[in-house]
Amino acid sequence: MKTHRIYKMTFASVYPHYIAKAEKKGRTKGEVDTIIHWLTGYSLEQLQQRIDKKVTFETFFDEAPHLNPNVSKITGVICGYRVEEIEEPLMKKIRYLDKLVDELAKGRAMEKILRV
Repeated sequence: MKTHRIYKMTFASVYPHYIAKAEKKGRTKGEVDTIIHWLTGYSLEQLQQRIDKKVTFETFFDEAPHLNPNVSKITGVICGYRVEEIEEPLMKKIRYLDKLVDELAKGRAMEKILRV
């Protein structure tokens, strides 16, 4: 597996950017947290623990309680790549999160973001 720089970045260093992106477009930190919970299964307390411990993205996804079974419904382009065509499992999970936050910032309804 090719090692990408983002794998070793701390989740805590990127999390504020997810929130800023959402808030800039009138969305909330709570909605970002809801997306993270939906994707990873982390409770708010577990999420805060990972942020406080400054875990890497690799650890963040390795320790996730469960990946939502509907992640295969997340499709489209993020960072120039079609998310459904990404082969590396960790990169795919990171891009799933990027895509969901991007959809939130673009004003998409939460029901659609969460593939309900």
